[in-house]
Amino acid sequence: MKHKELFKLLDEVQEQGEESTPNRHDKVLILDGLNLFFRNFAMMNMVNPDGVHIGGLGGFFRSLGAMIRQTQPTSVYVVFDGAGSTVNRKNLLSEYKGTRNLQRITNWEAFDNIEEEHDSKIDQIVRIIQYLKLLPVKTTILDKVEADDIIAVLAEKLVEKHDSTCFIVSSDKDFLQLVTDKIIVYRPMEKEYYTPKVVEEKFGLLPHNFILHKTLLGDNSDNIKGIKGLGAKGIFKRFPELKTEELTLQDIFDISARKFKEHVVYSRIVQEQARIETNYKVMDLSIPMIDDKGKEHIDELISEELPEFNAELFIQLYNEDKLGGMIRNVDIWLNDIFTQFPIYKQ
Repeated sequence: MKHKELFKLLDEVQEQGEESTPNRHDKVLILDGLNLFFRNFAMMNMVNPDGVHIGGLGGFFRSLGAMIRQTQPTSVYVVFDGAGSTVNRKNLLSEYKGTRNLQRITNWEAFDNIEEEHDSKIDQIVRIIQYLKLLPVKTTILDKVEADDIIAVLAEKLVEKHDSTCFIVSSDKDFLQLVTDKIIVYRPMEKEYYTPKVVEEKFGLLPHNFILHKTLLGDNSDNIKGIKGLGAKGIFKRFPELKTEELTLQDIFDISARKFKEHVVYSRIVQEQARIETNYKVMDLSIPMIDDKGKEHIDELISEELPEFNAELFIQLYNEDKLGGMIRNVDIWLNDIFTQFPIYKQ
C-alpha cells in the first residue's frame, strides 16, 4: 500500500472517531529502534565539523519525523533490543543470528577499523535514547528481550484493549506475520505499507500463514535453514493450501505425512519435524519470548502519560553534537511534529 492509499485509510479511521475527542491510543506508531538506526547509520556517512560520525543519530530523527508526518499518529513508541536479547532464542537454536556482524555495514571511508565503527554505533545509540527522553515519545527496552517480542506484545495489547490501529516500522520481515486489519507494517526500503491485502499480493498467501512460509523456506538473515529442495515457487506447488486456508504447523506435518511418498520434500519435512518445530518456535511472534514481568511492564507503559516535551534541551543537545543541517530548522521541525501529542485525551 503506497502513501496515497494509506492517507485514504487514515481518513476512514479519522471519520469513524469524529464523534468523540481523539484518543492517544487511536493510531499508534511503533518503531523498531535499532533497525531504524542501523539503516541510517549504513546509508548516511556524515560527520560533524569535528570529524565525528553523526549519520545514524541525525538520520534516525529525520526518519522519525518523516514517519510521524506520514502516519499522523496519536502516540509513538520506540522499542530497542535489550542486553542479551538473543539469549532465549540461542538457547533453542545455537546458530540463531550466527552470521550477523561478520561484515561491516558501512564502507571504509568513515572509519579506520571495526572497533572504531563499533564504538561509534554505541555512542550514537546511547545519544539517541537521551534525545528521545526529551520528546513526547515512549521509549522502552527490556534485558534479554528482542524488540520483535516487545513490539508483538505491545501491538496485540493496544488492539485488544483500545482497538488501536498500529503502524509497525521495520525492514524485518518477521513482523509480516502480525499483519491484520488493525496492525500494518511499513517497510522503509520498499516504502510500502503491508496490509493483509498487500501481503496476499506480494507473497501469494494469507498473512496468518506467513510464519509457515518463512519456517519452510528458512531465513538467511537469522541463519535459519529451510527445507532443502523447497523454493519460493515450489512451496505453493507442494502446499497450495497456504493461499486459501489458515494452517497450523501440525497441518503441514499432516499433509507431508500423507504425501511423503509423492516427493522428497514431504519426506524431508517428516524426517526433520523436530528441527522444523524449533525453527518455528524461534520465529513465532504469536508466542513472544517475554515473561509475565515484561508483559506487566508493557501494560504500565501503555497506561503511562506521555513524557514531557523539552524542545529547549533537545536543541541544546543538537547543538552540542554539531548536527548542523541534518535537520533543517530544527526548532520549527520540533514544533511542527511533536506539539500535537498533548492534545489527545488520556
